[in-house]
Amino acid sequence: MLEALTGTGLAASAGLNAYIPLLMMGLLARYTHVVDLPHGWAWLSNGWVLVILGILLAVEVVADKVPVVDHANDVVQTVVRPTAGGLAFGAGSGAQTVTVSNPGSFFGSHQWVPVAAGVLIALCVHGVKATARPVVNVSTAGFGAPVVSTIEDFGSALMSALALLMPILVLVGIGLFVWLAITVVRRRRRKRQSASSETARLFG
Repeated sequence: MLEALTGTGLAASAGLNAYIPLLMMGLLARYTHVVDLPHGWAWLSNGWVLVILGILLAVEVVADKVPVVDHANDVVQTVVRPTAGGLAFGAGSGAQTVTVSNPGSFFGSHQWVPVAAGVLIALCVHGVKATARPVVNVSTAGFGAPVVSTIEDFGSALMSALALLMPILVLVGIGLFVWLAITVVRRRRRKRQSASSETARLFG
């Protein structure tokens, strides 16, 4: 069960920022004994891979904080984040961590399951993020973009850390995300209804 929570937390983190969970796993596996990646995922701790992930993370952090550019970035990340989520779930659910001493047994021989689950989880999180960002930009004239983006980056890092160190707390993070998703959907619905009412009043 903890393997599934670890993978879920990492995939959700990738939905916010594709590179933070992969980079965190790779760094911890390379320089500490906190994470021991399975053989098929050991490439994540390769030095060149870590450098590339670091560069991509730097680009993502900057691009996601600039209004309009963040929307273009979200379009590109529609492919990247779910892919990263699949990789993160696959690697994380099979890794040995401080809380998971016997990884791999939860999914058995169906190793495609965690990858597919990670893709879906990251895609859902990315969808909420991409939907909420335009609302924030419009309501704050673009000034809210860097603030929200910073919060998302922090949330991604926190979720990754919890997934690897205290996976049971991932359930709290998922609960908060579900609440946020519902809030965003309701707010968008109210804005559309308000706009429709205003249009009807003007032309009715």
